[in-house]
Amino acid sequence: MLKNEKIYVAGHRGLVGGAIVRALNDRGYTNIITRTHKELDLLNQKAVFDFFASEKPDYVFLAAAHVGGIGANSIYPADFLYKNMVIGFNVVESARLNGVKKLMNLGSTCIYPKMAEQPIKEEALLTGSLEPTNDAYALAKISVIKLCTAYNKQFGTNYLSVMPTNLYGLGDNYELQGSHVFPAMIRKFHEAKETGKDVVHLWGDGSPLREFLYAGDLADAVVYLMENKNASDLRTPTGDFVNVGTGKECTIAQLAETVRDVVYADVASSGRTCKMEWDSSKPNGTPRKLCDVTRLNALGWKAKVDVKEGVEISYDDFLHGDVRK
Repeated sequence: MLKNEKIYVAGHRGLVGGAIVRALNDRGYTNIITRTHKELDLLNQKAVFDFFASEKPDYVFLAAAHVGGIGANSIYPADFLYKNMVIGFNVVESARLNGVKKLMNLGSTCIYPKMAEQPIKEEALLTGSLEPTNDAYALAKISVIKLCTAYNKQFGTNYLSVMPTNLYGLGDNYELQGSHVFPAMIRKFHEAKETGKDVVHLWGDGSPLREFLYAGDLADAVVYLMENKNASDLRTPTGDFVNVGTGKECTIAQLAETVRDVVYADVASSGRTCKMEWDSSKPNGTPRKLCDVTRLNALGWKAKVDVKEGVEISYDDFLHGDVRK
């Protein structure tokens, strides 16, 4: 990508899109196009087609999505399936019609079967049943991956897809009803500290194993791939995509302990802390989900931020950034 070529980042106000914009700015790209939802509704096919025809971007990062945690996915599956599929299809088809040189599609490791062999290789796609608590979102993401791969095959496009693991970082959603586990824990422990509560209630039993990736690392990875690799470099029998993660995991209980330690660090000398109570009537989700990042590492990229550092960055952002709702 040349520094002055036109780059459209769809979803620039989200966790991932915002990180991508910052990564592009840091590398000296000067012609970044963004649109808010009010300015461009990606569910409106005509509006998307007209936007691409008018702006003619050279490169596209598709980071726009309708997202949420287990609770939101369980309550609103139709929204997650319909909106994510339509957003993806509108952007990908518009890119094709307007000669976009390269497109980066952001997916999710929730695309993989619930009981996939661990660590999960890219070849595991569509080899088993999905996790029921987020199958609607996963099906939409799988469809967009397959669309990009089909376009590469039929039309000779250069559309790459990446499957990041569980994400967190600057500008995350800390609203308890719709957020993911990482930011939800930060808010719960912070509110317990502020109000003097001695117990924090958490979903499940704490046993699931999860891998967490700092959104800034993901942005670094996707910009690196766009600058240096093509869809053919990512090709597998199941599609033109690659996992993005750290290759390291922890239990949800271990994450909770880390978050609690960071949040209570400034009052630890006084002995203040809180207990954790797990609600096993709430779903755990997939028992374990660890990416195999062998292929990504072989392509020349590795994650840099570990979970403890990531919690510290995120909590500072929660306290001082414009992120709380």
